[in-house]
Amino acid sequence: MDFFDPILLAVIVAGLYMAWNIGANDLANSMGTSVGSGALSIKQVIIIAGVLELVGAVFFGDKVTSRIAKGIVPIDEIIAIDPHLVVIGSLAAIVAAGFWITLATFYHMPVSTTHSIVGAVTGFGLVATIYIDSFTIDQIEWIVLGKIVISWLTSPLIGATLAFIIFTIIRIFLLARVDDPYNLEKKFIYLQILSACFVALAHGSNDVANAVGPISAALYAAGITSGTVIPEWVLAIGGIGIVIGLATWGWRVIETIGKNITELTPTRGFSAEFATALVVFFHSGISIPVSTTHTLVGAVVGVGLAGGIEAVDLSVIRKIVTSWIITVPVAALTSMIVFVILIEVL
Repeated sequence: MDFFDPILLAVIVAGLYMAWNIGANDLANSMGTSVGSGALSIKQVIIIAGVLELVGAVFFGDKVTSRIAKGIVPIDEIIAIDPHLVVIGSLAAIVAAGFWITLATFYHMPVSTTHSIVGAVTGFGLVATIYIDSFTIDQIEWIVLGKIVISWLTSPLIGATLAFIIFTIIRIFLLARVDDPYNLEKKFIYLQILSACFVALAHGSNDVANAVGPISAALYAAGITSGTVIPEWVLAIGGIGIVIGLATWGWRVIETIGKNITELTPTRGFSAEFATALVVFFHSGISIPVSTTHTLVGAVVGVGLAGGIEAVDLSVIRKIVTSWIITVPVAALTSMIVFVILIEVL
């Protein structure tokens, strides 16, 4: 298949659309604590994210991208039978995930883009068994998928625990021992700027895969790339799209994370961001596509609990958790429907 084949170009454009969605929803909630605490303005966040998101994506994003591209559905086996199905499946997965995230962002809900794309890719794998007689459900990498799902459960708990511990240490050994806590909070603004940089770098290393993983699979199926090395220009497409999404629509989700869950000060925001970045970077290192959204929300809740359960708006948490639960089945079902339509049309 030629690089300028209309279907392949559609996959790349859809990947850019997915990246825009990630910036509007996922990166926005990752940076929302900095805005909520007053450490950074939205314009400053966009500048910081614009640089470090690209750095994280291009230099550290290849491991998780490979996992999304080839680690869930056995792409090599499908390519050996019909590579066209992989290209169509990649397009269906990106369109399905992107549509769901757009809808969620419109309603200010910080859903997981990782859940969305993993659910969509799994949906493609399931429906592919209908079109390929020799490809069965048990060939899907269920063990790998299980590890990813477990990380979704553990990452917010780890994030909450780390953030709780970090803020408790700050409160006991710093806030409780100074005569002017307000002045200390002002000094923590600088530390939160650093933690925001860390979050942007970590986010780029992990979540760019949600946009460019299917692109990588399609390029491999088309014979344009080897499949063993993710081209830097592919990772850059994801990073650029993410930054554009944050700049154009990210404020909608920033409001939910930065202001609606719990009151955030620079010390609280620093604790949540630093804990989130540690968890996400760790999972990037072991090639697991963890949800930055889950981790950050868990960390914000952990910080809130350090001030007492009454400091957390549980009604907001309930809405967020509900959106998490329905994301995977909605993305998977939508991907299956889009795949069937595309196969019939194309």
